[in-house]
Amino acid sequence: MTKHDESEEVSRAIVKIQAGVLAFVCAMIGGIGLFVMTAWLLIKGGPKVGQHLQLLGQYFPGYSVTWKGSLIGFFYGAIVGGIIGWIIGKIYNGIVGIRQH
Repeated sequence: MTKHDESEEVSRAIVKIQAGVLAFVCAMIGGIGLFVMTAWLLIKGGPKVGQHLQLLGQYFPGYSVTWKGSLIGFFYGAIVGGIIGWIIGKIYNGIVGIRQH
């Protein structure tokens, strides 16, 4: 087997990603991540709880470092994570499609 045959075999073995599944996984990571960060700061407490994380309220209307805000943050984190995951999946699949032709 020549080096060209090996690289061709590897190229055929590259599988396209299901963009919807990647979007769902990234949505869960984003949503749960923002929820946990907010909850952690609330549990930790202190004089100025979540001073820096509070700035996300500038981009995510309704978000704040409160228990209600943690649920709103879960929603926004899931939306942003899902969009990013879907875009990454589409770009990856586009590159794989170009390389296989």
